[in-house]
Amino acid sequence: MIKRILVTGGAGFIGANFILDWFMANPDSVVVNLDKLTYAANPNNLKSIHNNPRYQLVRGDIGDRVLVAELLNKYQPQIIVNFAAESHVDRSIHGPEAFMQTNVMGTFYLLESTRQYWLSLSASEQIAFRFLHVSTDEVYGSLTPNDPAFTETTAYAPNSPYSASKAASDHLVRAWHHTYGLPVVTTNCSNNYGALQFPEKLIPLIILNALDGKALPVYGDGLNVRDWLYVADHCSAIRRVLSHGQIGQTYNIGGANELSNIDVVRQICQLLDELRPRGDGLSYAQQITFVADRLGHDRRYAINAEKMVDELGWRPEETFSTGLRKTVQWYLDNPVWVNEVRSGDYRQWLTMNYGEKKE
Repeated sequence: MIKRILVTGGAGFIGANFILDWFMANPDSVVVNLDKLTYAANPNNLKSIHNNPRYQLVRGDIGDRVLVAELLNKYQPQIIVNFAAESHVDRSIHGPEAFMQTNVMGTFYLLESTRQYWLSLSASEQIAFRFLHVSTDEVYGSLTPNDPAFTETTAYAPNSPYSASKAASDHLVRAWHHTYGLPVVTTNCSNNYGALQFPEKLIPLIILNALDGKALPVYGDGLNVRDWLYVADHCSAIRRVLSHGQIGQTYNIGGANELSNIDVVRQICQLLDELRPRGDGLSYAQQITFVADRLGHDRRYAINAEKMVDELGWRPEETFSTGLRKTVQWYLDNPVWVNEVRSGDYRQWLTMNYGEKKE
């Protein structure tokens, strides 16, 4: 049977990687990508499938209940995967309202649209249907160096406007399952990295600043710790949750790679020293610059992904070393993509295909 899937936020970093991964695993699927196409969404991330008749990109907001209802009724998806979110902590500190609108109210409207659609399905279709909500480990708050890693039962303690908005969305998804019976699953992932990531995030920012001879900014003392998850591993984990996960459950997805920010930056410098040496023979590490810390900067995140391993038989394939090498090489090999993103030229695709529609 042909699988029909609606992906929200599928033109962003993780969403685009997921769609490409999904098509590789399910080439006969029909994939509808609903994306608001804001600054970090790049349709060219999916350039390789633009002409695939089984792929449809729709510009729109998950909060647009009329549009979402039309898409659900037209394409009759058996699966919805919700990536749509504002996701950058620094942006949430300076402008939290957009995060509340998209991550909280947008999720609410999407759940309501989905519930009405789900109720219209036959009994067998209702049983087979899945709504997967993609969230973050940041909802659990901050750990001390000796605290155990986050599990699925760790109490929520979000500390930034971004993580608070994602925590709210997680609670809504849970409530729509327990109150209305909507067949949902939630995944909480650690920091993703890999190809197609917008350059405001740490790893691509450091790679590109290094190549440009710019300062490599590191917050505070650089000892804030994150667990790093290669994006392809995240995509395979989501597919496993969709195929084998239990309705109503939460699954933590991590890469088993706890590293301080300064260690991440130094490893990038070492790889660039090898793959694209500076002309003067010095290390890119010479460009590291410590800057004022982020407001409310969480000290440590760590994911315990034993539930994914024990119950679903999933584990990451990439170590941080292998994943980072692939990531650095991708940015070196794709200067056209980089230049289009940094110059904003990729936005011309939107004008050509969607006109001057305002966000």
